[in-house]
Amino acid sequence: MARTRLTPEREDEMYAAVLDLLREVGYDALTMDAVAARTRSSKATLYRQWGSKPELVAKALRSNKPVSLDEIDTGSLRGDFHAMLCRADDCQMEKDSALIRGLSQAVHDNPDLREALRELLIEPELTGLDQLLRRAVDRGEVRPDSPALKYLPHMLIGAFAARQLVDDRSVDQAFLLDYVDSVVLPALGV
Repeated sequence: MARTRLTPEREDEMYAAVLDLLREVGYDALTMDAVAARTRSSKATLYRQWGSKPELVAKALRSNKPVSLDEIDTGSLRGDFHAMLCRADDCQMEKDSALIRGLSQAVHDNPDLREALRELLIEPELTGLDQLLRRAVDRGEVRPDSPALKYLPHMLIGAFAARQLVDDRSVDQAFLLDYVDSVVLPALGV
């Protein structure tokens, strides 16, 4: 069967509905029926466009990323990190943190979701981080053999995960900017 292409506006509307449902009910309780009802579409349309719930969720999360890391190049690693963090406001960071918390358990229980997230969200982000770090190495800001380079994704994800757990507070821009300056850059030798 031929795949009918949705308009970008309709696709964005559907992704927003998926993200809202994820925040409201979590991954396990999110159903294609609920997405179809919320978006006034058919389940058949959803499966034709996305194939599966994990793929739909991963693509909705990907659509939520307003900027690509390869669009950021300020001339310094600190500047790049700050530019990256300043692209999202505190409200968006809080929503993103809620999504991450909501998906963290689901990822362990759903291998299809884990694979879709790795392929559609994590891998592109890692590629963008690698480019950002490669430029910093090329500029001489970071040693190419710095042992911290391979742990950068862990450090950044850890900041999101630990803030709520340790401080009982949501991640915000001020926290992340200070975290980058106090933890990430010193670990990289910057």
